Amino acid sequence: MAVDMKESIAQAAKVLLTEKGVKKLTVKDIVDACHITRQAFYYHFEDIPALFRWILERDAERLILEAKALGNGEARLRYLFVMAINALPYMKKGMESSYRSELEPLLTQYTLRLFEQMCDEEGLYRSRTRSEVNLILRYHCQAIMGLLRSWTDADTKNLDQIVHISYRLITEGISPLE
Repeated sequence: MAVDMKESIAQAAKVLLTEKGVKKLTVKDIVDACHITRQAFYYHFEDIPALFRWILERDAERLILEAKALGNGEARLRYLFVMAINALPYMKKGMESSYRSELEPLLTQYTLRLFEQMCDEEGLYRSRTRSEVNLILRYHCQAIMGLLRSWTDADTKNLDQIVHISYRLITEGISPLE
């Protein structure tokens, strides 16, 4: 029952995000949409940022499992891009809100975790120290997040090319002299 109520609260928050924008999202809005009491909300979540953390954690775990089923790394990266593109309206509204300082590090953390798992499963950077791998993955994580921040309709049309180039950059690098 608790997970179902958490899911109901999360769904209501997502709907309210797209309709009202996060700047105006309040616990009152959420409880009214769910037809629950404030106490019920606070039983499940400490506050709205905790709700966002729960949504991101749950979605990141689901993404990891679904991506693993796809086989190769480039297909996994494409899947992650598609999921991120679909989440962009929510993320943009979140980043425009007063919750940006809490959301941005969470997004970075989950993206980095996805990259770490891909790196481990693909056997990438075996000759590098853990410190070097952490730096490389942080670099690629920020690059992908930067791409998504400035994503356009033209990028969506060129998704396969962007994924292919991004995957090559992550796995083998691309020489500037090619």
